[in-house]
Amino acid sequence: MLYNLYELQRTMLGGAAAWASVSAEMLSNPALPVGYLGFGPVLASALEVFAHAAAPRGKPAFDIETVTVDGKVHPVTESIVLHRPFGNLLRFNHPGLAEHAPKLLIVAPMSGHYATLLRGTVARMIERCEVYITDWADAKLVPTSAGEFDLDDYIDYVIGFLEHIGPGTHMLAVCQPSVPAYAATAVMGAREHPCRPATLTMMGGPIDTREAPTSVNDVAIQQPLAWFEHNVIATVPLAYPGAGRKVYPGFLQLTGFMAMNLNAHMMSHYAMFKHLVEGDGDSADATKAFYDEYRSVCDMTAEFYLQTVEHVFQKHSLPKGEFVHRGEVIDLSGIRDTALLAIEGERDDISGIGQTRAALHLASHLPDSRKKYFLAAEVGHYGIFNGSKWRKRIAPVLEEWIYTHSRKPAEVAA
Repeated sequence: MLYNLYELQRTMLGGAAAWASVSAEMLSNPALPVGYLGFGPVLASALEVFAHAAAPRGKPAFDIETVTVDGKVHPVTESIVLHRPFGNLLRFNHPGLAEHAPKLLIVAPMSGHYATLLRGTVARMIERCEVYITDWADAKLVPTSAGEFDLDDYIDYVIGFLEHIGPGTHMLAVCQPSVPAYAATAVMGAREHPCRPATLTMMGGPIDTREAPTSVNDVAIQQPLAWFEHNVIATVPLAYPGAGRKVYPGFLQLTGFMAMNLNAHMMSHYAMFKHLVEGDGDSADATKAFYDEYRSVCDMTAEFYLQTVEHVFQKHSLPKGEFVHRGEVIDLSGIRDTALLAIEGERDDISGIGQTRAALHLASHLPDSRKKYFLAAEVGHYGIFNGSKWRKRIAPVLEEWIYTHSRKPAEVAA
């Protein structure tokens, strides 16, 4: 019922948004006298803001066409190198890369947004790395015949992607996937898997949410797991390929994030309205671009969402040494040579300071020389992996860590 009501509302708002967009264009048309009247531009701007906010959105594209390295522009090639039902592996490459450029697997969050939320992360790291990224599928588009997808499957996917890329690969986990990526590293390390990552960087990840709990953590522990199962899990409607699948809808995740900073989002849209009235299209377009990405959401499988709530936020299974993968308890002491970098934002209101850093202490058999912590001053959660501070202050730290712990081709082959 919940999903059907949302679809009805989305259809109604989609029609209203289309009418608002057409009306805004008419009021802005210089051929019409109303466009020169005082209320014309104001009304047109208001309609345009509404049309943008209410318009339906699909999966965005990365649209990374070129990269500039040392003043030279190179064309970027994006390709799917591995197809899986619940997520593909994408590769970004360009002819300006060094012959033995490091290979970097970016594990994107499966938290309601598409992997394109990390467009800025990919665009920066592609400068000197051959970049791969997990392109997770929208659960409502995956037929039930593909089976379920839970935390065990997520870890298996990460291991499978690393195997496909090959030995010596570096891994970067942004936010939520820090936990399964860390677990996968421990599993592979304990087995001395030849494709275990050379380095693992975790940025703003909830490794141990008992450290500096945020409002996101509080919401997850205020209710028993059964409450989440009965109140936020929905069934995919018949209109989608995944009809009948139980999911945590992306629109609920978006609603929660918007509610956390409602005043800030309202002021952003008001600022966009003022830019449009003043004819400042560039500033208005910047706001539009952000919300085009931010409001593009996808569904998670119910089993993955519920297990994440249970083991990451309620039971703290990983830091307690109780996290199980395929029936076996994960031994974090299995991480013996993968160099770990933990990055946190000083103003992160999603993952508090100390939650990611905990990964360094938990890897008890890893030498301190292969551990590093970096606190990004005056940076919030989104700014850890996007924006000017990411590009100029955080990415160089990551690049240096990767190059410091990169093995030569002969060593990788050995």
